[in-house]
Amino acid sequence: MRVDFIFDTVCPWCYVGKRRFQRALAQRSGARVQIVWRPFLLNPDIPAEGIDRKTYLDRKFGGPARVQRIHTAVASAGESEGIQFAFDRITRAPNTLNSHRMIRFATGSGREAETVEAIYHAYFCEGIDIGEISELVAIGEKVGLVAAELETFLRSDTDISSVLNENARAHRQGVNGVPCMILDGLYALAGAQEPDILLRLIDIARESEAEAALS
Repeated sequence: MRVDFIFDTVCPWCYVGKRRFQRALAQRSGARVQIVWRPFLLNPDIPAEGIDRKTYLDRKFGGPARVQRIHTAVASAGESEGIQFAFDRITRAPNTLNSHRMIRFATGSGREAETVEAIYHAYFCEGIDIGEISELVAIGEKVGLVAAELETFLRSDTDISSVLNENARAHRQGVNGVPCMILDGLYALAGAQEPDILLRLIDIARESEAEAALS
């Protein structure tokens, strides 16, 4: 089964959704699943150096009171998935293009899943600015990526157009928010759904695969 996991690296619900999907997969240990991490840029117009996160959130959500309510809801959901969100430690709203490029770089060594997790943990739990190339290189080194090669890659133009094209493709497919999972190109589910809902979709996709094999 192929799962296209469409996400952004600054989306807290994507982090929660990722953990919930992993928990669902653990209950279907016999399922052979290929996860393809597909980029979605929630804020493509943020400059490369990022912007002040408090200012960004206040403008987006209409003030600190609503931001606090959102953070409380996400933190509660994250706690049940073993995520300790530390929103107070995050000072910058970064441009996420390079973080998605780094994940593509990691596919060359089969470390894309670990890289996604490391980026999420660094940003949401440690408040690290994942828009900074030097910080991304340090994160990558921790998961076994070759630091010098990764830095050279990130300071080049390699895969910039690929990430932008993938983002455009997601929009053409009708994806307006993330996380969004597409199973075998046929079944889509949006939002950080609970594992029992994900399990039903996984089972439907597996049944379709079995029927196709028999036919």
